[in-house]
Amino acid sequence: MKSSSRHVCITGCSRGLGAALARGFSHAGWRLSGCARSEEALAGLADELPGNPLLLPCDVADAFQVKHFATQVIREIGAPDLVLNNAGIINRSSPLWELSDAEIAQVFATNVQGTVSVIRQFFPAMGERDTGVFVNFSSGWGRSTSPQVAPYCASKFAIEGLSSAFAQELPAGLACATLNPGVIDTGMLRSCFGASAGDYENPDTWAVRAVPFLARLDASCNGQALTLP
Repeated sequence: MKSSSRHVCITGCSRGLGAALARGFSHAGWRLSGCARSEEALAGLADELPGNPLLLPCDVADAFQVKHFATQVIREIGAPDLVLNNAGIINRSSPLWELSDAEIAQVFATNVQGTVSVIRQFFPAMGERDTGVFVNFSSGWGRSTSPQVAPYCASKFAIEGLSSAFAQELPAGLACATLNPGVIDTGMLRSCFGASAGDYENPDTWAVRAVPFLARLDASCNGQALTLP
């Protein structure tokens, strides 16, 4: 059954920024769909959200799972008005030559190919309707670099290039932008910064600013490299 409410789809929504966004958009009255790898974490999130969200287990690194996820979302809610490609992982902090092929491949499979798969599965329905915004989550490390996180930096630089090119392909009425969310105290940041990550803003406080900012995006943001104010 399709809803007349605006619909946001969030990948990687079971924890950190994704969960904070899910809470913020749900309480703002949006219809919510989302995915994450942990079915248990999704169930816990669903219990605290209003509005009967559609939260499904899906590893975005697996294109077949993404197709199944998108098909169910479109069937039950309809095409999203806003797709937040938030799912991402970071490599363990280490020089590039000490990381295994598998570790590096997984970063690209999730951060880059996962984003591509989500776009490819949701674009046809959004394109048919001629409206919708894709926001691909980048990072400060998608526009600058640091040691010990080379694969992650490379994956986010790839997101910037991918999004810019995709934006040039979109028909009028649709948009794709990247977002540098800033530095937030998440599990990902703690894997790099340790306890000092606690000196930064927590996800729920961040979402108070992020949700209204993202909710205002429309076709005019196409091709932009955004940074949360």
